[in-house]
Amino acid sequence: MLTLGQLKEATCSKSTYASKFLPYVVATCDKFSINTPSRMLNFLAQVGHESGGLFYTEELASGSAYENRADLGNTQKGDGVRFKGRGLIQITGRANYKSVSLALGTDFTVNPSFLGGKNVTKCNDIQLKNAAESAGWFWNSRKLNALADQIDITKSIDTGNNLVVFKKITKMINGGYNGLPDRLNRYKAGLHYFL
Repeated sequence: MLTLGQLKEATCSKSTYASKFLPYVVATCDKFSINTPSRMLNFLAQVGHESGGLFYTEELASGSAYENRADLGNTQKGDGVRFKGRGLIQITGRANYKSVSLALGTDFTVNPSFLGGKNVTKCNDIQLKNAAESAGWFWNSRKLNALADQIDITKSIDTGNNLVVFKKITKMINGGYNGLPDRLNRYKAGLHYFL
Protein backbone atom coordinates (compact mmCIF):
# COMPACT_ATOMS: atom_id res chain seq x y z
CA MET A 1 0.00 0.00 0.00
CA LEU A 2 1.15 3.51 -0.83
CA THR A 3 2.58 5.46 2.11
CA LEU A 4 2.47 9.17 2.87
CA GLY A 5 6.25 9.37 2.38
CA GLN A 6 6.03 7.79 -1.06
CA LEU A 7 3.20 10.10 -2.11
CA LYS A 8 4.91 13.21 -0.78
CA GLU A 9 8.34 12.49 -2.27
CA ALA A 10 7.31 11.19 -5.71
CA THR A 11 4.97 14.14 -6.29
CA CYS A 12 7.30 16.66 -4.57
CA SER A 13 4.33 17.76 -2.52
CA LYS A 14 4.02 19.51 0.82
CA SER A 15 3.06 17.15 3.64
CA THR A 16 -0.25 18.94 4.20
CA TYR A 17 -1.32 18.45 0.57
CA ALA A 18 -0.12 14.85 0.44
CA SER A 19 -1.99 14.08 3.67
CA LYS A 20 -5.23 15.45 2.22
CA PHE A 21 -4.88 13.38 -0.94
CA LEU A 22 -3.45 10.16 0.58
CA PRO A 23 -6.69 8.19 1.14
CA TYR A 24 -7.99 9.11 -2.31
CA VAL A 25 -4.75 8.30 -4.12
CA VAL A 26 -4.51 4.97 -2.23
CA ALA A 27 -8.07 4.10 -3.31
CA THR A 28 -7.30 5.19 -6.88
CA CYS A 29 -4.15 3.08 -7.07
CA ASP A 30 -6.11 0.10 -5.75
CA LYS A 31 -9.00 0.61 -8.18
CA PHE A 32 -6.79 0.92 -11.27
CA SER A 33 -4.11 -1.66 -10.32
CA ILE A 34 -1.41 0.96 -9.95
CA ASN A 35 0.10 -1.48 -7.53
CA THR A 36 3.78 -2.13 -8.26
CA PRO A 37 6.70 0.13 -7.36
CA SER A 38 7.25 1.12 -11.00
CA ARG A 39 3.56 1.78 -11.67
CA MET A 40 3.15 3.89 -8.53
CA LEU A 41 6.38 5.85 -8.98
CA ASN A 42 5.67 6.66 -12.62
CA PHE A 43 2.04 7.57 -11.93
CA LEU A 44 2.98 9.83 -9.01
CA ALA A 45 5.82 11.58 -10.84
CA GLN A 46 3.45 12.44 -13.68
CA VAL A 47 0.62 13.45 -11.35
CA GLY A 48 3.07 15.55 -9.34
CA HIS A 49 4.04 17.50 -12.42
CA GLU A 50 0.50 17.90 -13.74
CA SER A 51 -0.81 19.16 -10.39
CA GLY A 52 2.18 21.22 -9.26
CA GLY A 53 2.91 18.89 -6.34
CA LEU A 54 -0.71 17.93 -5.55
CA PHE A 55 -1.66 21.60 -5.33
CA TYR A 56 -3.65 22.46 -8.46
CA THR A 57 -6.83 20.59 -9.32
CA GLU A 58 -7.87 23.06 -11.99
CA GLU A 59 -5.94 24.57 -14.87
CA LEU A 60 -4.78 28.12 -14.24
CA ALA A 61 -5.59 29.30 -17.77
CA SER A 62 -9.19 30.21 -18.58
CA GLY A 63 -9.64 27.39 -21.07
CA SER A 64 -10.56 29.77 -23.89
CA ALA A 65 -7.71 28.30 -25.95
CA TYR A 66 -9.75 25.08 -26.14
CA GLU A 67 -12.80 26.78 -27.67
CA ASN A 68 -14.03 25.04 -30.86
CA ARG A 69 -11.47 22.24 -30.48
CA ALA A 70 -13.30 19.38 -32.16
CA ASP A 71 -10.49 16.98 -31.18
CA LEU A 72 -11.53 17.57 -27.55
CA GLY A 73 -15.23 17.37 -28.33
CA ASN A 74 -15.65 21.10 -27.68
CA THR A 75 -18.41 21.74 -30.19
CA GLN A 76 -20.67 24.09 -28.22
CA LYS A 77 -20.05 27.74 -27.41
CA GLY A 78 -18.29 28.05 -24.06
CA ASP A 79 -17.01 24.45 -23.98
CA GLY A 80 -13.37 25.56 -23.82
CA VAL A 81 -13.79 27.42 -20.54
CA ARG A 82 -16.39 25.02 -19.15
CA PHE A 83 -14.27 21.92 -19.79
CA LYS A 84 -10.81 23.26 -19.10
CA GLY A 85 -8.30 20.98 -17.39
CA ARG A 86 -9.36 19.61 -14.01
CA GLY A 87 -8.23 16.79 -11.76
CA LEU A 88 -4.72 15.68 -10.83
CA ILE A 89 -4.09 14.81 -14.48
CA GLN A 90 -5.80 17.69 -16.21
CA ILE A 91 -8.89 16.12 -17.86
CA THR A 92 -9.66 18.54 -20.71
CA GLY A 93 -12.54 18.86 -23.19
CA ARG A 94 -16.18 17.82 -23.37
CA ALA A 95 -15.32 14.39 -24.85
CA ASN A 96 -12.97 13.51 -21.99
CA TYR A 97 -15.42 14.83 -19.40
CA LYS A 98 -18.10 12.57 -20.92
CA SER A 99 -15.79 9.56 -20.87
CA VAL A 100 -14.70 10.07 -17.27
CA SER A 101 -18.34 10.68 -16.28
CA LEU A 102 -19.36 7.30 -17.68
CA ALA A 103 -16.41 5.55 -16.07
CA LEU A 104 -16.78 7.05 -12.58
CA GLY A 105 -20.56 7.36 -12.42
CA THR A 106 -20.69 11.13 -11.84
CA ASP A 107 -21.87 13.57 -14.51
CA PHE A 108 -18.95 15.97 -14.77
CA THR A 109 -20.42 17.52 -17.92
CA VAL A 110 -23.24 18.95 -15.77
CA ASN A 111 -20.93 19.72 -12.83
CA PRO A 112 -17.38 20.26 -14.16
CA SER A 113 -16.13 21.63 -10.84
CA PHE A 114 -16.75 18.22 -9.22
CA LEU A 115 -13.40 17.21 -10.82
CA GLY A 116 -11.54 19.85 -8.82
CA GLY A 117 -11.84 23.35 -7.47
CA LYS A 118 -8.89 25.62 -8.15
CA ASN A 119 -6.44 23.98 -5.72
CA VAL A 120 -6.15 21.54 -2.83
CA THR A 121 -6.90 24.23 -0.24
CA LYS A 122 -10.24 25.05 -1.88
CA CYS A 123 -11.42 21.47 -2.63
CA ASN A 124 -13.97 19.58 -0.61
CA ASP A 125 -13.58 15.84 -0.03
CA ILE A 126 -15.64 14.93 -3.11
CA GLN A 127 -13.46 17.12 -5.33
CA LEU A 128 -10.29 15.61 -3.83
CA LYS A 129 -11.61 12.10 -4.46
CA ASN A 130 -12.68 12.89 -8.02
CA ALA A 131 -9.42 14.71 -8.81
CA ALA A 132 -7.45 11.62 -7.77
CA GLU A 133 -9.80 9.05 -9.27
CA SER A 134 -10.01 10.86 -12.62
CA ALA A 135 -6.19 10.74 -12.82
CA GLY A 136 -6.32 7.00 -12.25
CA TRP A 137 -9.03 6.65 -14.89
CA PHE A 138 -6.94 8.62 -17.39
CA TRP A 139 -3.83 6.55 -16.61
CA ASN A 140 -5.80 3.32 -16.99
CA SER A 141 -7.65 4.40 -20.15
CA ARG A 142 -4.30 5.04 -21.87
CA LYS A 143 -2.94 1.65 -20.67
CA LEU A 144 -0.03 3.33 -18.90
CA ASN A 145 0.45 0.49 -16.40
CA ALA A 146 1.73 -1.61 -19.31
CA LEU A 147 4.28 1.09 -20.17
CA ALA A 148 5.32 1.58 -16.53
CA ASP A 149 5.93 -2.18 -16.33
CA GLN A 150 8.68 -1.74 -18.94
CA ILE A 151 10.66 0.62 -16.68
CA ASP A 152 13.29 -1.03 -14.48
CA ILE A 153 13.49 1.19 -11.41
CA THR A 154 16.83 -0.36 -10.43
CA LYS A 155 18.40 1.31 -13.50
CA SER A 156 18.85 4.97 -14.43
CA ILE A 157 15.75 6.74 -15.76
CA ASP A 158 17.97 9.09 -17.79
CA THR A 159 19.12 6.65 -20.48
CA GLY A 160 18.20 3.68 -22.63
CA ASN A 161 14.83 1.98 -22.60
CA ASN A 162 13.82 3.56 -19.29
CA LEU A 163 14.02 7.06 -20.78
CA VAL A 164 12.33 5.97 -24.02
CA VAL A 165 9.37 4.51 -22.10
CA PHE A 166 9.17 7.44 -19.65
CA LYS A 167 8.94 9.78 -22.63
CA LYS A 168 6.14 7.63 -24.12
CA ILE A 169 4.20 7.92 -20.86
CA THR A 170 4.76 11.69 -20.83
CA LYS A 171 3.54 12.02 -24.41
CA MET A 172 0.39 9.99 -23.67
CA ILE A 173 -0.43 12.35 -20.81
CA ASN A 174 0.76 15.66 -22.23
CA GLY A 175 0.53 15.19 -25.99
CA GLY A 176 4.20 16.16 -26.12
CA TYR A 177 7.15 16.43 -23.76
CA ASN A 178 6.30 19.61 -21.85
CA GLY A 179 7.88 19.54 -18.42
CA LEU A 180 9.93 16.40 -19.10
CA PRO A 181 12.87 17.47 -16.88
CA ASP A 182 10.48 18.24 -14.00
CA ARG A 183 8.68 14.91 -14.43
CA LEU A 184 12.03 13.10 -14.37
CA ASN A 185 13.12 15.04 -11.27
CA ARG A 186 9.96 14.02 -9.41
CA TYR A 187 10.57 10.39 -10.39
CA LYS A 188 14.13 10.63 -9.04
CA ALA A 189 12.99 12.38 -5.86
CA GLY A 190 10.67 9.49 -5.05
CA LEU A 191 12.81 6.64 -6.32
CA HIS A 192 14.47 5.57 -3.05
CA TYR A 193 11.02 5.24 -1.44
CA PHE A 194 10.08 2.52 -3.96
CA LEU A 195 13.28 0.44 -4.12
